[in-house]
Amino acid sequence: MVTQALVAVSDLRHAYADGQTALDGVSFEVGSGEKLAIVGANGAGKSTTLLHLAGCLLPQAGSVRIADLLLCRENLPQLRRRVGMLFQNPDDQLFMPRVCDDVAFGPANLGLPAEEVNARVMQALAVVGATHLAQRQPHRLSTGEKRAVAIASVLALSPTILLMDEPTSSLDPASRRQLIELLQTFEQTLIIATHDLDMVLDLCPRTLVLGEGRIVADGASAVLLQDAALLAKARLEKPLRLQACPSCSGAGARPAPGPHGLNRR
Repeated sequence: MVTQALVAVSDLRHAYADGQTALDGVSFEVGSGEKLAIVGANGAGKSTTLLHLAGCLLPQAGSVRIADLLLCRENLPQLRRRVGMLFQNPDDQLFMPRVCDDVAFGPANLGLPAEEVNARVMQALAVVGATHLAQRQPHRLSTGEKRAVAIASVLALSPTILLMDEPTSSLDPASRRQLIELLQTFEQTLIIATHDLDMVLDLCPRTLVLGEGRIVADGASAVLLQDAALLAKARLEKPLRLQACPSCSGAGARPAPGPHGLNRR
């Protein structure tokens, strides 16, 4: 159990309309400022878990609590001010004519004054190293640039919890490294669903392993990601770093921040 949990999930269950059980009694807690990875094979329940934490899905059974807010329809407006989510495909979050408009969209819809909206836009773009992209058209950006702008659009809402679904997907090695270095600088609570287990070693001291909608393991990343039997059961493979050097877990190590503020542990 986490002392003074910021996120508390209890016996969460969810089945989709086709009858597929996505979550089958998931329970965990996350503390303020913690960086947690959720890993598992396709269909294990990673994205469904994030969608509940973001308020995109409501519990069919069980509960989700964000600080003092119980996830329910009545609390969604307040909850969404505290939680920001980065979807796997950044194109799902970029739809305005200019980058600055995309980043401003969320704060403007909160009813903030124009001066504060503009300040948040420039601050968020500066954090991800993308101020030079402010007047660009989002659909003309590279995948790495789109990912940075999508993160800025979430940061502009000033959430206390950041949820990320496969944040390194489709990134080239340099963009992946920049993203990881940026995330290492974040002080917010960070919950990441990912197949990138090498990123987990660099960024997240703790890992939840999901399998068929249930938690298979919950513990230190450096320990769990070396457990060959556990990983095989979850249909995962050891991180490449550990395959090459079994003693080089490096969990919790923090490389120097890169020029774009992205980080990983």
